[in-house]
This record gives sequence, structure tokens and C-alpha cells, in this order.
Amino acid sequence: MKPLDLGEEPDDGSGPLADVLNRICARFGLDYAAYAGVNTVDDSMHGVVNYPDEWKAHYVEHGYQMIDPTLLAASRSVGVVDWNRLRDFDSFQKVFRDAAEFGIPTTGLTIPVRGPFGDKGMFSVVSSRPDEEWQRLRSEILVAIQTEATLLHDRVMREGRSMKIMLQPNLSEREREILQWIAAGKSQFDVGVILSISTRTVEVHLRSAREKLGALTTPQAVARAIGMRLIYPI
Repeated sequence: MKPLDLGEEPDDGSGPLADVLNRICARFGLDYAAYAGVNTVDDSMHGVVNYPDEWKAHYVEHGYQMIDPTLLAASRSVGVVDWNRLRDFDSFQKVFRDAAEFGIPTTGLTIPVRGPFGDKGMFSVVSSRPDEEWQRLRSEILVAIQTEATLLHDRVMREGRSMKIMLQPNLSEREREILQWIAAGKSQFDVGVILSISTRTVEVHLRSAREKLGALTTPQAVARAIGMRLIYPI
């Protein structure tokens, strides 16, 4: 996975997402909450958390998203991941040994969320309650927390930069290059000469670009690519 971006997604008018996490914690009697989303197009991660700033900086600096078992287990699961099941993992001990120094509890849940576009999210909640008390609270809030996880993921996808990225066609470098030359007024033959490829190969890339952009013609594909800032007008 690429480095974790803990910058907040744009707000939709009902308060920054970190404030949403704070309200969820207050409502359910939790210490902290965190959301991490994975963009399946470029494998980047973004997150919103209400952890202390010092722990956030430490976590990102050490690249713990690469080994954090609460995230890795949830990314492969369709069910709720209880952190108690992860305590014997060396990676859990490594991450949460450091976390304890920042006052982060080792008890929590991570709830995986899947979206209709192949998007993935993981919502974690953390509690410092004793085990028996936590198990009671877990049973009481589990269904509601799963609902909150889905609503939060859908909001991030709807309002944030993630959906824009995922809905943006994933043109190859060659497809962009060819469209850019076409936008400059070059013919397919000219583009083939410039790039030292056959005219047939140029057409293959153009056909692929048209399909990805949902365009019927090459001029439409060029216009849409310019509109999406995938290439630049000349």
C-alpha cells in the first residue's frame, strides 16, 4: 500500500469528519475512532482519525499502515475484526507497544465496509474499558456501529476526493500521450511517426481510451480527457 494520508476529506456542511468521529465516540462511550479507505485504482490509503496528533505523526512516520493487523485483517475480511483475536501477532505487539506510549488502548473493533465501485473502507473503534465491561458494550453497540461505519464510508466516498479519483478513467501513460498529440492536431499517422509505433498501434490505444472515457469518437475522447484534466488543451 502507498503511504497513509491522514488529511481530512472535504466537508459537506455538517461538520468535519473528525467531529463526526468525536460524536460517535461520545454517543457510544468510546475512546477513539478511525476511518481508513483504500482506493483500489492506485492502492493509496486515506484516513480520518481522532487519535492524538503525536500518535498520528508517529504512526505515519513509521509506516505502520503497512503492518497494522487491524487494517490488514479487515481488508481481507467481510466480518467484524475483534482486536482480541490479533493479540498474538508480532505486528500487533509492535504497533500497539508503541501505541501504549501515546495512551492508545489495545481493545477495539475494525469493521470492513465494501462499496458498489469496489471501494473499501475500514472503521475502527477503541475502548479502554476492562474486558468484561467491553464485551457487554460491544454486544450493545455492534449493530449500531456497523451502521455508522457504512454511513461514514458512503459519506467519504460521496463527498470526498476518493470517489472522484475512482470515477476518473485510469488511462495508461501511452493513452494519455497519444490523446495529447491528437489534441495538438496531429493525425494518427503523425502520432505513429512521433512515437515510433505503427498507426494500427495508435488506433488500438485510441480505442482503449475511448472505451475508458465512454466516448463514441476520438474528438469526444479528447474533449472529455481535457475536461477531466487528464491532458491539456493546446
